[in-house]
Amino acid sequence: MRILIIGGGIAGTAAALTLHQAGFEPTVYEAHPDNGEDLGAFLTLASNGMRALGQIGAASAVAELGFPLTRLRLIDASGTELADAPLGSPDEPLARYRCLRRTDLYAGLQAEVRRRGIPIRHGARLSSLTEDPAGVTATFTDGQSATGDLLIGADGLNSTVRSLISPAAPRYAGQRVFYGYTTDASAAQQKHAEAITMIRGSNAAFGYACSPSGETFWFARVSGPQATAEEMATTTPVEWRDHLVPLLRPDSTPAAAIVAATTDQLMVTNALDLPLGLRWNTPRAVIIGDAAHAASPATGQGASMALEDAVVLAKALRDSPSTSAALATFDLLRRPRVENNIAASAALTASRTPPKPGAGTGTGPNANERPPALTDAELAHQLEWTTPLPAGQSG
Repeated sequence: MRILIIGGGIAGTAAALTLHQAGFEPTVYEAHPDNGEDLGAFLTLASNGMRALGQIGAASAVAELGFPLTRLRLIDASGTELADAPLGSPDEPLARYRCLRRTDLYAGLQAEVRRRGIPIRHGARLSSLTEDPAGVTATFTDGQSATGDLLIGADGLNSTVRSLISPAAPRYAGQRVFYGYTTDASAAQQKHAEAITMIRGSNAAFGYACSPSGETFWFARVSGPQATAEEMATTTPVEWRDHLVPLLRPDSTPAAAIVAATTDQLMVTNALDLPLGLRWNTPRAVIIGDAAHAASPATGQGASMALEDAVVLAKALRDSPSTSAALATFDLLRRPRVENNIAASAALTASRTPPKPGAGTGTGPNANERPPALTDAELAHQLEWTTPLPAGQSG
């Protein structure tokens, strides 16, 4: 089976790796000339995401790109520590949460795709697709085209493939999300090695983690109007910093000092999500990852959900008697879990404050416990590469 993958980000490269392992012939088409878009932010891969990578032998390569997070600290606006608990699977090195820059993850996964001999073409921006019983053809803005048996839209929140399958615009979730880095963290912050600290602030939800090299990665989620395109284009990092610091000053926490120590390594995005119930596929095309089920970043599960998608879709295609059966199975298995994540993240965004550790939902834009739509055993069964999908669900 020849499979066209539109998008060379997390979902697309992971899909290429899983499909190649399943014996298919994937080719990745990435619109951007280098790695991808939105490269200034960082993320964490949760234990479920790392386990998905482990099914295709990519966990070790990704683990080397960031640093582990094995504890979750929760403090309130007064600086009182409410909790300090294990995070994810700290005793399993390749299943630990990892904090890393998005650009590093993109580059690392694309390098693994190339190492395995999977073609990847940059500068290929999709303009249209056509399909018939014999196959699907993707046409790109440069006039070139490609034909395959199946097309996978892994082209993110503003997916062109989704617009051709199930038109739906992303919705503003009610918060601006700030991301930043500083090397001027205090010794008090640096002492919390391998921990992500979540702060229930008066005016913002805030979180930070310190790398072994002494760099502090931080985020803040602030409720308010959506940042306009003009604001995003013209506001400097220093201006964003000077806007954010006064919101954090009233609290007796490290948040204001961390942001004040940040210079030009700061970016702002709008928290966006997609409505529930979207159509995910046609007979010859399917969307995965953020293209299908983007959630606001409050649960921090976007990347991990995309990695789970890649494994389950490849297994469905491998184990099902037909493409249509495989796509039906993928929808059946994935929709409850990812739509639960969208709803949980929206609820956290609306409340702005994280739940207690261990509650089963998220605590920050890119670090949290997995959504509870499946038991651990059910998720492990779906992801385990050598086991078939649940009986009666493979078509």
